[in-house]
Amino acid sequence: MAFSPAAGNLRELTAQFPFEGRLEAIWLRPARRVPTLSVASVVAVAGRGLTGDRSMQAVTVGGKRQVTLIQAEHLPAVAGFLRRPSLDGSLLRRNLLVSGLNLMAARALFKDAPLHLSIGADVVLELTGPCEPCSKMEELLGPGAYNALRGHGGMTSRVLQGGVIRVGDALSCRAMQPGLFD
Repeated sequence: MAFSPAAGNLRELTAQFPFEGRLEAIWLRPARRVPTLSVASVVAVAGRGLTGDRSMQAVTVGGKRQVTLIQAEHLPAVAGFLRRPSLDGSLLRRNLLVSGLNLMAARALFKDAPLHLSIGADVVLELTGPCEPCSKMEELLGPGAYNALRGHGGMTSRVLQGGVIRVGDALSCRAMQPGLFD
């Protein structure tokens, strides 16, 4: 099939998303090795993370792992790899469970064409990379869990603009002007 100029170039294509997503759950990790807490809403703080999450305690402000996200659509795949009928997303220790929007596609391919993920009315995140699984997954989910999660562990992000996010909020991804949040 030949490339059609009407279809747009790669830069334009990476900025087009067919639908909004939805925030399905919020989990906070108060400390290492402590169960996650499910909350209905949370305050995201620019450059820091989520209030009540251990990422806010980090010495380095502005890190790339302030908020972690995972797609609801990946949970059945991971459960299948583990030969389980289902999987409780809170066990994966990510902060936000989202649906309806491909998180991998929401990470910018081009440095001069940033993409930002908006949650609700105020919060803006920049996806910074994949959220690789850790060895704790073997403890929580059994042998092979580390490899079952590889490629399905979600994404890391930094908070560019803070505000309140709530379960049920819409998610959208949009191209931003370079330097807008620098």
